[in-house]
Amino acid sequence: MTAYPHLLEPLDLGFTELRNRVVMGSMHTGLEDRGANADRLAAFYAERARGGVALIVTGGYAPNLTGSLYPGASALISRRQLAQHRVITDAVHAWDGKIALQILHAGRYSYHPLAASASAGRSPITPFRARALTGRGVRATVAAYARCAALAQEAGYDGVEIMGSEGYLINQFLAPRTNRRTDAWGGSPQKRLRLAVEVVRSVREAVGPDFIVIYRISLLDLVPDGQTWAETVALAREVEAAGATILSTGIGWHEARVPTIVTSVPRGAFTRVTAQLRPEVSLPVIASNRISMPDLAEDVVASGSADLVSMARPFLADPDWVAKAMEQRADQINTCIACNQACLDHTFARKTATCLVNPRAGHETQLVLGPARTVKSVAVVGAGPAGLAAAVTAAERGHQVELFEASSDIGGQFAIALQIPGKEDFAETIRYYRRRLELEGVTVHLRRRARVEDLMSFDEVVVATGVTPRIPDIPGVDHPTVLTYAQLVLDRRPAGERVAVLGAGGIGVDIAEFLTHSGPSPVSVEAWMAEWGVGSPEVARGGLVPALPTPSPRQVHLLQRKDSKIGKGLGKTTGWVHRASLKAKGVHQHTGINYERIDDLGVHITHGPERRNPTAIAVDTIVLCTGQESVNTLGAELAALGRSVHVIGGADLAAELDAKRAIRQGTELAATL
Repeated sequence: MTAYPHLLEPLDLGFTELRNRVVMGSMHTGLEDRGANADRLAAFYAERARGGVALIVTGGYAPNLTGSLYPGASALISRRQLAQHRVITDAVHAWDGKIALQILHAGRYSYHPLAASASAGRSPITPFRARALTGRGVRATVAAYARCAALAQEAGYDGVEIMGSEGYLINQFLAPRTNRRTDAWGGSPQKRLRLAVEVVRSVREAVGPDFIVIYRISLLDLVPDGQTWAETVALAREVEAAGATILSTGIGWHEARVPTIVTSVPRGAFTRVTAQLRPEVSLPVIASNRISMPDLAEDVVASGSADLVSMARPFLADPDWVAKAMEQRADQINTCIACNQACLDHTFARKTATCLVNPRAGHETQLVLGPARTVKSVAVVGAGPAGLAAAVTAAERGHQVELFEASSDIGGQFAIALQIPGKEDFAETIRYYRRRLELEGVTVHLRRRARVEDLMSFDEVVVATGVTPRIPDIPGVDHPTVLTYAQLVLDRRPAGERVAVLGAGGIGVDIAEFLTHSGPSPVSVEAWMAEWGVGSPEVARGGLVPALPTPSPRQVHLLQRKDSKIGKGLGKTTGWVHRASLKAKGVHQHTGINYERIDDLGVHITHGPERRNPTAIAVDTIVLCTGQESVNTLGAELAALGRSVHVIGGADLAAELDAKRAIRQGTELAATL
């Protein structure tokens, strides 16, 4: 018996069978770009196949150089490349998994001067102006897809996925937004869908009947002048007739101003759109986007909303996701929190994608966690992200670990983060570590502030005591209206109707979000869609309708000393979401200011180095988000006594809070003990 009978049921495709309904969706890790990384990529995929996923879809490979994402990016265009791909397919097949190569032509999203699209123009997210493909160029592109698929088949892949969504080339041909052609490839809905259908038909002819051909279809473009629902349904039916095996659903273009996969998007927000498509075709349909745990995935399949579910980042977070679901161990799943900090943000920075909550992802051959050669007694002081990662990893390797935490519970800064609207999933990480501590036999001492004498008997001491809010040197900073962010969120100190937030880094932006929201948390899917202007694709092209943001319950001022725009230092794929939310909530943003003093009138500021325009911002509450200071007296004291001590996380470096660095440091340290 299983708690997830529909999710774990095999799917018969006629010529082959998938062992369950779970697909590992496409992610570009950066390892695809160099053949020398084939062994690393093979290890990455093999670990997920061993974990039980039915079908893996690779990161995108261009069918020709014009379609590559950037110079040197992954492409499959020559038989000379097949040997490196066979390393990957053999590794997955060794664990009875199946793997499909995604064929992706970037179109006007290409980050190079050879970019080509349906019509000439530049996308908002690239600096290069794409040329319009000629009719001959379109036909050559169709042939390139077919050749790429044939090469993938020869390399041992079980199928291919044709990327037709997210605003890439095929999607650019489908939408009036980017297809202004008047020839055989544009000018009417039927002509605009021709490229997609011809690609599927040519690929099917190239690979024969016994090969998986997935078409990734855009259900909601979420951009102006996107596709109508009638056009999407017509496309789905023609793609089916052209020979596709499975339809995988995509949501939103990369240039869309609606978030689709960040933490604040409700879980399963778009499964209802997949459910709309499923009755229109006879092919199996895959649901995607913000499906992260087995209970939701089971409900999606059991309810008939989809035949399969696709999860990408959840398999970065936990390669054993499926195995844990099968073995009734869902409480042990390391849940993706959709932060994007180590995956998509790394991809856009040309770094190897990994995972904030699982730094081994993408580094399986480098960060090896084998049994310890010598069992040691290890004390970890501090149960924030860094300390938790060090404690559970050290215990997993066989060490005897004791964890000391001065507060009443574990979590550290994550205990603050999970209180921020849209970051409720951070609680999953604390749940995961709490269960790991129990399973690995870590002795946990809560409400215990460790002293030097408590730690002298341990072979190794890890100091992960974190940070404390920094109190800036501003006259009047001790005024009764002043709170730190920790006092506001953790101590539940009340805020007035007019609030000034001093400091506009990541914490300041989070606190502004906290102050401008009210009502249930997390919000319902309906409320979230109204907030962002997402409607039925049957009503509006691309699914865009006027946004109806909920008014803020407070007047909030967000201030920073830097003259740059607020949120500039936030992640590339999430910062714009925060900025849009602050704007929608009417947050008053002040940059390039000096804090002069705080008194009964509020906070007094001036502007620029000349201290121009003295102004008093009248507020009832002032929240300090002006940085952090390391909490670390133990490290120096223990080192002076000759003890083996390691300082990690915020105790090591108290810059902007960085859970990615903290968890990585804790894991890497424990791997060396």
